[in-house]
Parts: sequence; structure tokens; C-alpha cells
Amino acid sequence: MRKTTFALCFGNRGFMPGELILGARDEMVKAVTDAGFDYIIMDEEATRYGAVETRQEGRIYAQWLKQQEGQYDGVIFCMPIFVDENGAITALQDAGVPILMQAYPDEIGKMDFKYRRDAYCGKFSVTDVFSQYRVPFTVMKPHVVHPLSVDFAENLREFAMVCRVVNGMKRFNVGCIGARTTAFKTVRFDEIALQKHGINVESFDLSELIYLVQKMEDDDQKVIHKVARLESYTNFSLVPLKNKLILAKISVVIDDYIEKYNLDAITLRCWNELETILRVCPCVLLSELNDRGIVASCEIDLCSAITMRAMNLASGEPTTVLDWNNNYGEDENKVILFHCGPVAQTLMTGEGTVTEHKMFAKDDPGSGWGSNEGRIKAFPMTFSNCKTEDGKLTVYVSEGNMTDDSIEDGFFGCAGVAEIPQLQDKLIRLARGGFKHHTSIGVGHMKWALEEAFKTYLNYDVVSIDY
Repeated sequence: MRKTTFALCFGNRGFMPGELILGARDEMVKAVTDAGFDYIIMDEEATRYGAVETRQEGRIYAQWLKQQEGQYDGVIFCMPIFVDENGAITALQDAGVPILMQAYPDEIGKMDFKYRRDAYCGKFSVTDVFSQYRVPFTVMKPHVVHPLSVDFAENLREFAMVCRVVNGMKRFNVGCIGARTTAFKTVRFDEIALQKHGINVESFDLSELIYLVQKMEDDDQKVIHKVARLESYTNFSLVPLKNKLILAKISVVIDDYIEKYNLDAITLRCWNELETILRVCPCVLLSELNDRGIVASCEIDLCSAITMRAMNLASGEPTTVLDWNNNYGEDENKVILFHCGPVAQTLMTGEGTVTEHKMFAKDDPGSGWGSNEGRIKAFPMTFSNCKTEDGKLTVYVSEGNMTDDSIEDGFFGCAGVAEIPQLQDKLIRLARGGFKHHTSIGVGHMKWALEEAFKTYLNYDVVSIDY
């Protein structure tokens, strides 16, 4: 992932000590770069101190920002002093990206007129006007914060996540390969509701994929390269050559769909036609896609793909979709999360092993090669999912931890134990809320950033399951 880039904007007000803006410019640049991000900044000579106070200065900044379009992911509006809201709103009302409101704290011993900032109060003046203009913005704790503080470094990290999620989610394409799995009404979704939120669904008939696979030659260079890729990705030593070639061909077809239709994510009808006709189970292919950063969900659970993409954008790490599958003994705050094998190996304790899917092998031996078996490693995690209902996109987000608790060897597929505070209460809220038996999992605790992106900028309906 490229570095998140912030456009820096500074406010001014004539009767306040404007000289403080020059120090703020230097300190904000240092704060952003020390945190590992990039920045763009208007020349100091463009306006008084390179800041905005009047509407005319706001227009100068807005024009400069327009010229930088595509080069920045968010704006940091810095208030070194009590600034003029007229210049601020004129400068940023068409920014089109998340805006972080930052205000400087005053210092005890520097409260005379030469040094007093009053940004604590002035921040409300700016946020009030932005609210009147319906321009969304982000405010964080503490209310006033110095750019070179530890608190602001954490603010930047979380705001960068917000920017990545918003910019990656406001328009993207999902490939839906196959019809909804017949037995699972739980994964139904409303394409029109999704389109209202910028999520475009491209549908592909599974019969076309099967036809393209069946007519592809074993010695096709794409197939040869894909076999090598899969063998280097995970342990394929148990898989018969014929089934391995079929899996490679399916992966080639999916890659072609992704490239041709500019897909940012896919969801796949993974049973039972691929097993009965092609004699493979595509779990490992979804695992490999997720490890590449291309979100891939199974069972046509397109809603899980949406929250998987959001967490992938926020964290820069692979995500996965899992079943709320089993209790973990008597511990009410632990649950075994499982799926047959679409989990990215980055999220596993080690290399997986591709086996025959035991559920399909039970009644139709030889039909289920492709389950990537292993265990999910321990990490702090966020879990989320969404639904479409009455034209709305409704999402929940919460946090927990994947643990290193053991799961017996006889437990097939890829699974891990999650520890989630007040799990039983949250499960009741999920059931009452009409959410599915899947949840998507991401690396790291990012609940605040996701909810900020979803509510403030993307206009999703966010429901809390935490309290």
C-alpha cells in the first residue's frame, strides 16, 4: 500500500497572534512524516502565513487543492489559534475527502495576548459552520492536541484508516460468481441498495466459469504458471494432478474476470456444482486471493465481502469470512470461528495443507479437493458484517482477540478460537438484528475508524452490539 497522504490546511484570524501559524506549519509537517505518512502543503507565500482567513484566501486554497486532486487521501485542518470559519468552509467545502479537525492547546504560563491561542473555543466555531453546510468532518479526543504529542500520532493513525476506508469504499466493484447458494437465504442482498452506496455488483453465471474451465488446455501457459503459484502458496502434495489442474484453471478464469471487469472483491458460489461437475472445492483459491489483498468470500456472501474490504483497507492486512461455528467448552466468551479453507495463510499459524473436503468426501469421494486446512493464529481482531434491508445498508462492528487456544486435530478445515467480551449478549443482538451466521475478521482493533468511516462519510446505518 502507498503511504496515506494528507493535504494540510491552516486557519487564521487577523487579531489573533498569527505568527503562531508558522510554527504550526513546521510542527504539523514533522508530525505527519514522523508518523510515516506523506503530505502536501500550499506555499507559505500564497496567502498570509500560507493560511486561510478570508473567503478570498479560502478560494485560493480550494483552487490549489483542486489542482492536487488525486494526490491526497484526507485533509488535516489545523487551528493554531481561534480561526475564521469563513475561510475554512470556503477552502474545504468541496474537498471530497475526510477532514480531521485539529486544534492547538494553550500552555499554562503562555496565556497573555501574545501567546494565547483560544483554539479550544474556536474549534466549535468551525465545526458548527461545517455542520450547517453539511460538510462531514472528523473530531477526535482530546479536544485540543499538540501535533507532536503521542495522542496526535495515534489520531493520525486512526484518521489514516478512516481515509483509506472512505476512499476505497465510496465506489468499488464486486464480482458475484454464481447464483445465491440455494440452501442459504441468509446471504440474500439487495443490489439496488448497494448501488446507492457506490457498491457496483457484476454478476457472472457459474455455467460460464465451468465452460471456460472445461475448454482450457492443461498446457496453457496461464495454467502452468498458476499451478506453480498454488504449489508455492500452500502444501498441494496430497492433491491428484487432475484436480490440481482444475483448481488452477478456475483460478485463471477468476483472475480474468477480476482484470476484465476491474473487480475489487469477489464472492463465489462454492458448492455444490464445482464439486459434482469439476470435482474440486475452491476454498484454497479464495485463500490465495485474500492473501493477495483481493477480497474473496464464499457461499455468495457478498455482504461479508463488503466488510472484509473495509477492514482490508483500514489495516492493510488480509481479511476472511468465518462461521460462528462452535462453543469452546464452558467458556461463554470464547467461540470457535471456522471455514473450510478460504483463510489467507498470512492469518494462519503456518502453511496449510490442501485436502479433500470431508463433507463432500462423505457422500461423493473424490469430489472435494481444495480445502486448505490449518489453524488461525492469535492476533487482536475486529469482526464485522452487514445486511441490506428496506433499501439500507446496515453494519455492525466489534472487537475481540483470536487466541492461541488449541483445537483438536480431528476438527477439519481452518479454525481458530476467538475471545470476545460479553459474547453471549452480542450473539443475542446479532440474532435479534437479523444478521447472518457468518462474520468477517480483520487484523487489529479498528472499530472506531470503521464506524467513523461508515457513519460520517459513507452513510451506512451502524448498529451497536456492544451496549
